Amino acid sequence: MSFIRGEKLLACPFFMPTTRHDSSLWIHPARLPLGTGWKGYCTAPGHDGEPPGDEQLRDNCNLGYAHRCPWCPADRIWDSTRFGVVKQSEQRILVCYSCEKDHHPFEHGMLEYDVGLARWNSTHRDRRVQRMAQCYLEVYLLHKSGIRDWLRQP
Repeated sequence: MSFIRGEKLLACPFFMPTTRHDSSLWIHPARLPLGTGWKGYCTAPGHDGEPPGDEQLRDNCNLGYAHRCPWCPADRIWDSTRFGVVKQSEQRILVCYSCEKDHHPFEHGMLEYDVGLARWNSTHRDRRVQRMAQCYLEVYLLHKSGIRDWLRQP
């Protein structure tokens, strides 16, 4: 597990990733929670739809536990999200997710991806968590297939 300033790397629950970001903001972009850096927009109340700047993307959005972020509301259900592939076959991939509050699991479960049909068999009810799972899985599959140049290009 990777750490920055003693904190586990997780994605902010209010971050909606849209496209890969130039990886130059991070020393080791492959260690980021979603497999590389992402651009996107905020979904926090009062900032919904606003694109954060590079500093916020680097220090908060792509890392989670964004209580240092001025856009992060004090009243929130969870602080961060985490993903991992727990099982993979030729037919399906199981992605485990955990939404955490105060460094403890608040909600967790599995999302199932059908490899042959290239679609999710099960999805998360929160569109942000689902989008982060999609981003995580895209990068995971690229790493597994050995396509690393994609990660270096914005």
